[in-house]
Amino acid sequence: MSLKVEAVLIAGPTASGKSALAIQIARETGGTVVNADSMQVYRDLRVITNRPTPAEEAEAPHRLFGSVDGAVNFSAGRYAETAAALLGSLAEQGSLPILVGGTGLYFKALTEGLSDIPAVPDPVRERVRAEAEGRSSPDLHADLARQDPDAAARLRPGDRQRILRALEVLAATGRSLLSFHDDRIPGPLAGRRLARIFLAPDRAELRARIDRRFEDMIAAGALDEVAALAERRLDPALPVMRAHGVPGLLAHLRGETGLADAIARGQADTRAYAKRQFTWARHQMDGWPWAPPEAGAEQLRAMLTD
Repeated sequence: MSLKVEAVLIAGPTASGKSALAIQIARETGGTVVNADSMQVYRDLRVITNRPTPAEEAEAPHRLFGSVDGAVNFSAGRYAETAAALLGSLAEQGSLPILVGGTGLYFKALTEGLSDIPAVPDPVRERVRAEAEGRSSPDLHADLARQDPDAAARLRPGDRQRILRALEVLAATGRSLLSFHDDRIPGPLAGRRLARIFLAPDRAELRARIDRRFEDMIAAGALDEVAALAERRLDPALPVMRAHGVPGLLAHLRGETGLADAIARGQADTRAYAKRQFTWARHQMDGWPWAPPEAGAEQLRAMLTD
């Protein structure tokens, strides 16, 4: 097959059928499926993040799935660096990279680049995190508003991870996180020939699918998976501790809520996330054609070949 693109990018809301489409295109092209989902990078959570199963991974090469320990705060910048090295290796092998996931910021990092924010030294990060321990996210947001009102205005009071990130950068550099936004490092796919698609299912069908899938995850062992994660006693601000469904199941394991309520919370959180993914795509993914899942393969094939 003669290809006219250097990479395929498949985005869409959770439970939209992205993984199945990526595997299909990988089998047809001899390509490699590359993860672009910020939760599926963590090896601790295969079931509750709906990471590809071993059987699915056997259908085509898969990379960057379950490759990061849950104790690591794997940022978009680190993802872009890791993906850039992998993309170079795949180019040498002649394997088409098929990047698939629901994390819009990962795709933005690959195609447009990220702000050139200096690395926060570990002692500074540890100090900020230690000072934040036991304090509520709205309280930390109020601290940020006093020190950096512009950055605080762009963050939800409950977005603990991003609030801590802004506080860490401020403590390490003396500058607002926003002041770095104009200093951009080009992404590894900038200027490359790309086939892009955003899968857009019917909203009502997607909500129903999300609810069914969460129940299937519970049946497949998601609760045991979260229990094993709880035993690690990781920082609750880490991304892996905030994966959709994890907070509710942790509350259930602590005896704070029933399993039915935990499931309902996980379903509601995931539905809300899917809504945010649509919003991101509308405002941040210019030039990405939308397609219903059943038409995704045909549209991609038309983009791929001469």
